[in-house]
Amino acid sequence: MTTKLHRDTKPLGQHGAVYRWPMSDLSYGDLLADFSAAQPYTSEVAASAPSSAGVHVVLERNVVGYVGSTGDLRRRLRQHLTGNRGSSVLHDQVGQDLDTPDHTASAAEIAAWLGQCTVCWYETDNPEGVKDTLILAFKPRFNRRVPSQE
Repeated sequence: MTTKLHRDTKPLGQHGAVYRWPMSDLSYGDLLADFSAAQPYTSEVAASAPSSAGVHVVLERNVVGYVGSTGDLRRRLRQHLTGNRGSSVLHDQVGQDLDTPDHTASAAEIAAWLGQCTVCWYETDNPEGVKDTLILAFKPRFNRRVPSQE
């Protein structure tokens, strides 16, 4: 398995390296060109994801809202939908967004909100490097950690 984001992409550094290129030369579609087609984020779609390492992207109305990496795409996508705030950064971040002063969003409400999104994924042996690149490019609102641009 290799990491390929774009035909001109060159890896920098060791394992987990951030991939760089002139951002003005690439479009949104270029960065996600090798990802699976975006599909509604449902339990059925999560169950159809491969059980391999990769990066997943959650889109809200075609805008990247979250980028995650994992050693098992299927397990992680299911965990975001059915997990709890302690086991999933995305679940927690969406919950905080839905919370009001007098109501804490339930797991079902969080899953329903995620069900209005779409998800796509990309299998790679370097999920952290690809994730960091995409976070730097898209600045998703639900990602807490922003990688260094060094």
